[in-house]
Amino acid sequence: MVVLACGLRTPARLPAVSPAEPMSGSVVLDAAGRRRSPATMPGFHAGHPPRNKGLRYPADPPTVEEIVAVMRIAGDGLHGRRLRGLVAVLWRAGLRIDEALALREPDLDRRRGSILVRRGKGGRRREIGMDDWGWQELEPWLIARVALPIGPLFCVINGGTRGRPWTTSGARAELRRAAARAGVRRRFAPHQLRHAHAVEMAREGVPLIVIQRQLGHSNLGITSVYLQGIDNAEIIQTVHARRAPMVPVTTSRPALPGTSH
Repeated sequence: MVVLACGLRTPARLPAVSPAEPMSGSVVLDAAGRRRSPATMPGFHAGHPPRNKGLRYPADPPTVEEIVAVMRIAGDGLHGRRLRGLVAVLWRAGLRIDEALALREPDLDRRRGSILVRRGKGGRRREIGMDDWGWQELEPWLIARVALPIGPLFCVINGGTRGRPWTTSGARAELRRAAARAGVRRRFAPHQLRHAHAVEMAREGVPLIVIQRQLGHSNLGITSVYLQGIDNAEIIQTVHARRAPMVPVTTSRPALPGTSH
């Protein structure tokens, strides 16, 4: 407080406090002892739309070779097992990234080959399947996960938040880094793996209604968008290989346009 000559007191002007500093004036540090960026503080992005708002990426799912290359480059360490397990449930079960990171160990039923999604998009609950190969790739992480605190299936491995949920941004960043190391020259995002799951099932002749239920779509129109990732060359080859029309011998020959009977 500042005392004036007339005896009145006015509040002294407080020093400006950075968003990265609390009102106590002490600097906020991260786990490594470094000063936290203001961008990590609550409210920093308030009122500012994300840079990718409104952007729509084309359906461009990675190939089997590219996905397997990323899984191989991840290695067999704890972080590699976790990443391979995440790729397995995104690719072989077609989960959304939020659904995968919300999974817990009781949601998995290896005997039935099923995964329980407790709260999917729109709050909908569904049970889906995953093939044996996907379970085999998830198994190393399930074994390593036993030594970590009880919590979400895909959790933080090191530090003070060990056992806590793995963040979406952290999972996306690790996928991007692994894809870059594997030499994948395309966008490698979690949703791309979901697209790959839908396209591969369509190629295998799985009915569209089954694909819709597996992906948790509310209508078939959304599912059809996912199948736009089928390559044009495959469409041309499939249509080009169609058998010629067969006309029974007893059928009268149709008249050509412009001719009279």
